[in-house]
Amino acid sequence: MKKLVSAGIAALLSCTASVAYADVKVGMITTLSGGGSTLGIDVRDGFELALKQSGNTEIELLIEDDARKPDVAKKLADKFIQKDKVDILTGIIWSNLAMAVVPAATRKGTLYVSPNAGPSALAGKACHENYYNVAWQNDNLHEAMGSHANKAGYKKTFILAPNYPAGTDALKGFQRMYEGELAGELFTKLGQDDYAAEIAQIRASGADSVFFFLPGGMGIAFMKQYAQSGLDVPVMGPAFSFSQDILPAIGDAALGVANSSQWGKDLESDVNAKFVAGFKETYGRLPSLYASQGYDAANLILSAMAKADVSDKDAFRAALKQADFESVRGDFKFGNNNHPIQDIYVREVVKEDGQITNKIVGVAIKGHQDVYASKCRMK
Repeated sequence: MKKLVSAGIAALLSCTASVAYADVKVGMITTLSGGGSTLGIDVRDGFELALKQSGNTEIELLIEDDARKPDVAKKLADKFIQKDKVDILTGIIWSNLAMAVVPAATRKGTLYVSPNAGPSALAGKACHENYYNVAWQNDNLHEAMGSHANKAGYKKTFILAPNYPAGTDALKGFQRMYEGELAGELFTKLGQDDYAAEIAQIRASGADSVFFFLPGGMGIAFMKQYAQSGLDVPVMGPAFSFSQDILPAIGDAALGVANSSQWGKDLESDVNAKFVAGFKETYGRLPSLYASQGYDAANLILSAMAKADVSDKDAFRAALKQADFESVRGDFKFGNNNHPIQDIYVREVVKEDGQITNKIVGVAIKGHQDVYASKCRMK
């Protein structure tokens, strides 16, 4: 009997030691309606797929639509923090919304894990121990395309982007690496859908190439109008403008376009194969770059939950910083400013089995860290 009692106590202690840490409440603010909603939908779906595949039941996920409006995003963040008492915020797509939410939220002690927006201000002097970006710093994919433009032999590139934080970061990033001259530089209106004037300026500029950053519906409109114009000048851009969520809407006009990305569905790894197959099975479509980032964001949080209780902020931050998870993009680690150090690839838009998609054709930059990290006070 004593042996049985001892064994029972030992078993009880063993079970107690393996009990999971406290549940984590996550508030997702993302764009689920209006222009750019496909981006937020893919982030949400990728995040939820990671939770489903992990079998985790300790995350309570609350989801709200910001309708791509900074004031709405701010109100939702206040609600999540003050009423719902979330431990972590995530989901924001647009940099102007991130700037409306992240600085105040992180100062209040709420953790923020970004699956997309990475404005330069949050990577440099305004970096914060409660802010982690699992996607990129905004400039990164544009820097990669500047490097690609050099390798492609372009000497006179016309560049354009929307006039908001990510747009200014985009054109700065491209020019940081680009060695040629500019045929022209334009900032368009955020949400613009008519680019006749801009295309006319490109035609008159004598450009030998065009680099643009126009995410979501803006990129669809530009590419369709560009193809209809008959202008025969090569186009290139970051993955944002040629992501899987919008390629079917652009159609054949996108074929052959070079774009930069830290992820591709054809990257060879077990975790990426599991993600791509699981996404297709669950949602009936190919995953986009945004879906991959939502997936990685969830897996980062899960990896931290396995190591620390969210109530112990120092321990949980340290667990997030370790980034001890398998990323679908391959090698991944955080720099001192909690932004990724990662490889960035060049992809080409192709047609496979009748479907328009991307394939990786090379590496643009290896082990790349953003330039703003040196301005961040964190080590």
